[in-house]
Amino acid sequence: MWKWSLVLAVVCRLTTVEAQSPALIGYYAGDGHDLYDKEISKLTHLIWCFAHLQGDSLAPVNKAQDKVIRKMIGFKRMYPELKVMLSFGGWGGCETCSEVFSRVEGRKKFAASVRELLKRTWTDGIDLDWEYPAVQGPEGHHFAPQDKRNFTLLVQELKRELGPKYEISFAVGGTDECLLKGFEWDSIMPAVDRVHIMSYDLVHGNSATTGHHTPLFSVKGQRASADRAVQLLDSLSVPRNKVVIGAAFYARIFKNVEPKNNGLFQPGQFSRSLSCSAIDTTITEANGWVLLRDEKAAAPYAYRPSTSEFITYDDSLSIAAKSRYVRENGLGGIMFWQLIDDKNRGGLLDAMHRGLRTP
Repeated sequence: MWKWSLVLAVVCRLTTVEAQSPALIGYYAGDGHDLYDKEISKLTHLIWCFAHLQGDSLAPVNKAQDKVIRKMIGFKRMYPELKVMLSFGGWGGCETCSEVFSRVEGRKKFAASVRELLKRTWTDGIDLDWEYPAVQGPEGHHFAPQDKRNFTLLVQELKRELGPKYEISFAVGGTDECLLKGFEWDSIMPAVDRVHIMSYDLVHGNSATTGHHTPLFSVKGQRASADRAVQLLDSLSVPRNKVVIGAAFYARIFKNVEPKNNGLFQPGQFSRSLSCSAIDTTITEANGWVLLRDEKAAAPYAYRPSTSEFITYDDSLSIAAKSRYVRENGLGGIMFWQLIDDKNRGGLLDAMHRGLRTP
């Protein structure tokens, strides 16, 4: 009888693991006040943002940051399968990365400091968000062609230092330039658990033309998309089960946009961002917006003639499409930036969870 109980337990365990795959990964850069209101149970990974360099090592987290991380770790008592990770870098957070990681000693000190911080915070791994190796990031941040090789050496040093106990992932820009110039894919992927494609901000603050900032598919007028990045990584023999696409829980609004084509692919200037939690009450027909959808891109957008404004964003339908795409193409998962921008209940995380877990 005990043998059948053991078999049943194994089957149940396998079923649970299968049900949790692909990964559903949420980044969080808030102060922790709203974490208990969020549906953390729907995540497989919760990633705290951001750690930064101090010399060659990770800067110690301050009391406020430590409090947020501890709160995240507390969820593991309720959800034992949840992984809590620390993210390093971020936009504007890697000013000295190119120089530090060009040196053997710099890479070794950094890897050792990562291990110490993970151990001290009881977290499960590190997510590297260097924006960007070998490609221009924020103005004034140094970058060089050698970053491509040095990123490989950095990841390999981290793997040696951290061993099998901790996960390693890294975020990449969703453009051809970032994907092709910054990484030695055949050398990196054996040492990491996942690559997170930032398939958002594909139309960004420096853009002089509107477009979809987080489309699933490429369309005439816009080549960059989540699918384009996946296909490119396919051509480089990156394992699909380690590839994670991204979704945006925030919108980008452009001003001074002419009404032609309802503002899509027209000249304009970036104005501001908007949390997706506010879209249902802000971007409405009652407020003068014309709500539209590019079916080929699987992306919503809207235009307001009275103010010449254009908005691009993710909604529940585009999130569902991305989630289906992940399942149907055998990808490693989907991630989003960021949790603080979602509704507490019935928001984009809920749509993402349903899309990933519903047959």
